[in-house]
Amino acid sequence: MVPTNYYLILSAILFGLGIVAFVFKRNIITLFMAIELMLNAVNLAFVAFSQALGKPDGEVFVLFVIVVAAAEAAVGLGIIILTARNRHSLNVERVNLLKL
Repeated sequence: MVPTNYYLILSAILFGLGIVAFVFKRNIITLFMAIELMLNAVNLAFVAFSQALGKPDGEVFVLFVIVVAAAEAAVGLGIIILTARNRHSLNVERVNLLKL
């Protein structure tokens, strides 16, 4: 059996990688993937704590987070595609205004 600390360390590393990608990248798709990576890192921590405590509360919360992330992905990708068509770019610095 793998100790809970290993899962939490992996979760922290994944969350840190998501933060680094979010701060330094300028592509909207990359930022979107960084946000998803951070959500999955938090989900991993919830499942690790749920398993360590022997309660299913964390796993239920992960289910809700996954549902919200799926809805966010559907709406977010729609907005990204519309923005890319209108601006002809996925660079965040060129898409900072909501005017055409």
